[in-house]
Amino acid sequence: MDVSLFIASRLRFKEKVVLSCITVSFLIVIIAVAVSSGFRTEIRNGVSRVTGDVQLALPRLNYLEESSPVNASPTYIDKVLDVDGVESVQPVVYRAGIVKDDSDIFGVMVKGVTDASAEAAGIVLPDSVKLGVSIPSAFAELSGLSVGDRMLAYFIGDRVKVRQFNVAAIYESLVETDGRYLVYADIDDMRRLNGWDDGQASMLEVMLKDGYRDEQTIEAVSDQIGFVMKAYATEDDDVLVSMSSVSRFPQLFDWLGLIDFNVFFILLLMTIVAGFNMISGLLIMLFENISTIGLLKSLGMTDRSIAKVFLASSAVLVLKGMVLGNALAFLFCFIQDKTHILRLDPENYFVSFVPVHIDFGTVFLADAAVFAAIMLLLLIPSLFISRVDPAETVRVR
Repeated sequence: MDVSLFIASRLRFKEKVVLSCITVSFLIVIIAVAVSSGFRTEIRNGVSRVTGDVQLALPRLNYLEESSPVNASPTYIDKVLDVDGVESVQPVVYRAGIVKDDSDIFGVMVKGVTDASAEAAGIVLPDSVKLGVSIPSAFAELSGLSVGDRMLAYFIGDRVKVRQFNVAAIYESLVETDGRYLVYADIDDMRRLNGWDDGQASMLEVMLKDGYRDEQTIEAVSDQIGFVMKAYATEDDDVLVSMSSVSRFPQLFDWLGLIDFNVFFILLLMTIVAGFNMISGLLIMLFENISTIGLLKSLGMTDRSIAKVFLASSAVLVLKGMVLGNALAFLFCFIQDKTHILRLDPENYFVSFVPVHIDFGTVFLADAAVFAAIMLLLLIPSLFISRVDPAETVRVR
């Protein structure tokens, strides 16, 4: 057994305050990482549910027109499905409209979706409800509509069309579409409104698999799909362009980048706080054991070996704090994930609660980075060992 490690096993930190500080630092770091990952996961998935990850549409969209449908089954559809990361391609119909009640007028974007798209978006459109729609909670609160109410909508085009929809469900919205409230409807109802057949749609929305929804991958897949469309499109196919959700909602992804910066700042701050508390604790330990240091030197032990003794003892304390901090952080994340006890204003944070997501790979990297940084900082007080003179510290009684 290594002599330094054997001696270190006999030394103990007496500063409980240091252990508490280390625990709190790791607790805050892991919670910050989990919240950052939670926001990123929630917003990415939310955007994906609303508009898909990649959209295949005409270069210039006009949601007021009825005369610009695209083929819902282009010849290259199988090639798009073969692109790495693509999960599904679904046709959708968008139509801008106006909802009027007794005193107010609201701009809405009605999105006709297939059953598969509705299920992926978590939208309820029961078949038993004729002209059933699902409206966002913000619109429901503003307009006073509730499940079971009728919603009169006007659509302006070559001529004004009026439809009386029935509110089948209310959902929590993440983003608006072109400044309008997004209302979900059955795609067949919207095709009939526009006078289109079953093979026509406003655009195609591409959903990516889990693990392919970071900004760089979404952009890369969008570019690859664009290349596939140009390479395999025939003269009979519509000229479509590939647009990513990142380019359509840049403010959301920029906001996620700001969160990541805040997490990095918290990580740095907590590392510094924990590191300097450990430095103070190690210095106290060195002063309390100064005679032991002198004795070890007189027995021929090198400064490096003695420093290893105290660094090993410090590492044990840091590991204890890391384990306790992680355990408390995981407990907090579990409670928050199940209860959503901490709420947020969705107007400012896009979600109504503090989202948490444990990415064990990221947690491991954060733990390793903080642990390594603290141990590097502890090299500073270990330099004190070289200044200890055995002749002054060892007394013969």
